[in-house]
Amino acid sequence: MFTKDRIAKVLAGSAAAALLTCGASASHADEIIKLGLSIPLSGAAANWGKGSEWLCNAAAKEVADAGGVKVGGKVYNYKCVAYDNKYNAAEGTKVAQTLLNRDGIRFIGGSLGTAPVKALQSLSEREGALHFTTAWGSSIKGPKFPLTFTIMNTVNEISFPLTRYVKEANPSIKTVSLLNPNDATGQETEALARKAWTAAGVQVISSDWYDRGTTEFQPIASKMAAAKADVIDLASTPPADSGVVFKELKVLGWKGVQAVQVGTGAEGIIATGGAAVDGTYMGAAMVFDSALTTPKQKKLNDAAKAAIGESLNSVQISFYDSVMALKAAMEASQSIDPKLVAAALPTVKFESFYGVASGFGGKDVYGTPQQILIPVIVTQIKNGKLTEVRRIVSEEMKQRK
Repeated sequence: MFTKDRIAKVLAGSAAAALLTCGASASHADEIIKLGLSIPLSGAAANWGKGSEWLCNAAAKEVADAGGVKVGGKVYNYKCVAYDNKYNAAEGTKVAQTLLNRDGIRFIGGSLGTAPVKALQSLSEREGALHFTTAWGSSIKGPKFPLTFTIMNTVNEISFPLTRYVKEANPSIKTVSLLNPNDATGQETEALARKAWTAAGVQVISSDWYDRGTTEFQPIASKMAAAKADVIDLASTPPADSGVVFKELKVLGWKGVQAVQVGTGAEGIIATGGAAVDGTYMGAAMVFDSALTTPKQKKLNDAAKAAIGESLNSVQISFYDSVMALKAAMEASQSIDPKLVAAALPTVKFESFYGVASGFGGKDVYGTPQQILIPVIVTQIKNGKLTEVRRIVSEEMKQRK
């Protein structure tokens, strides 16, 4: 468990070893620290992975341009090394073995997808590698996993404020139908989505599943439309699939409130859903033309759109924040030893992509402070354009001095 006493003891008791570790690693001419990425680079979730790799590289360049990471009298820089986990456990296991055993990487700059992340975590914790992840599952956090840190808002952080807002904005809604991919990510999301909608006073009347890679959604849409729920929440369904489902629902004549809790951006869902996705609420997207957009955010987003063809989203942004968090913790601990850096992470603050001070917390929820503290941004597609409708700042981060 990450207590102040434990952190102080680890940092103080291992100071000499940390300096030796830094000196040994810094003896390499290039002074490069590799950041492993386990991400989907193919399939329906490929846009998340490609943007994540792009942002990791952008953050690494930003660190280098600012003078690098200063540890033990040496300067280090980061290199992002990405492999395609195809968003499944089998490929996630292969990627984990490649990153940790073949490449010898000891810092995972980001991982995506609960099933492949669990496969990676089973090795990373055992091998002593620090692991940043965007996976939503609560089962990957806690005292049993001291080297794993979640770098984006998860269902626990998003579901309750999102469903409350949707209910406030649509007070007449009483029922909801859910749809999720039938995998670890979908199963954990579904359980929390049920609790959140129930807490908001909305009854879950049906919950359906589909296999990733599905291209024919008409049967699923027919079943959901027949339930006649006031709301359809596609929860952890990726953007491309979500657009297809909502388009099929509109063809069937269903009219109601639409939500995608893990909805990460407008381009992907509009590309497949067209006008059918108008009005959809999302919990993991970001708007880049609002009054709250900083020049730095706009510059990065414009560059990303030119490179990957769409705006950045919260999943991808996490890979930027992991680099900045890692730099802050390495410099605070004056070490590149993964365990010492992990011990320092809950004590540091750093500027996140969102333009506000961020850190790690969530001990009351998860048992250890392994959850990044960043704003929850509720967005809605209006007339084909993504609009920010509510921004909720972390109470725990606001209380930190």
